Amino acid sequence: MRKILKRFLPKHETIRSNRWLRPFASTLLHPRLWHLNRHSAAGGFAVGLFCGLIPGPLQAGAAAICCVAFRVNLPLAIITTLYSNPVTIVPLYFLAYEIGSWAMGINGQEFAPPPELGEMTLIAWGGALVDWMAGLGKPLGLGLILLAATLSLLGYLTVKAAWRIWLIRTWHARRTHRNGG
Repeated sequence: MRKILKRFLPKHETIRSNRWLRPFASTLLHPRLWHLNRHSAAGGFAVGLFCGLIPGPLQAGAAAICCVAFRVNLPLAIITTLYSNPVTIVPLYFLAYEIGSWAMGINGQEFAPPPELGEMTLIAWGGALVDWMAGLGKPLGLGLILLAATLSLLGYLTVKAAWRIWLIRTWHARRTHRNGG
């Protein structure tokens, strides 16, 4: 797995020579951002899951900043943010809205569809749309934070457990091989 990843990762010289990345080269070339062990992998996966719910093109940048701050695996975090994509974003945001509504104690309300233009003027419809979005704001915002934190924690624990299981199996296989079994 490590050999496969290393083929796709940029070389240190590529980062040093890139004119856009050159000012950040000393930070981006920190060894812990590129090293793959159970701590950096679990942390990178958790950062990617958390930042994956940030809207739009800000996900990778936020993941990079978090990786630098927490010194976890940068490539894994950026790749993990891709779990939220045009196919999955609507169900994820709907789930976040439901979680936020539940946490705020307004879970008895149905998800209100956006206002239809119908016989309204464009200006009146725009105002109704802004009111509709403002109504979604608090439950959706809280739900996104809670969902991101939950996914992040579960991802962190899952990677740690999977790495540990793989390590124990590797140890047992070595011991069996050494003992002639």
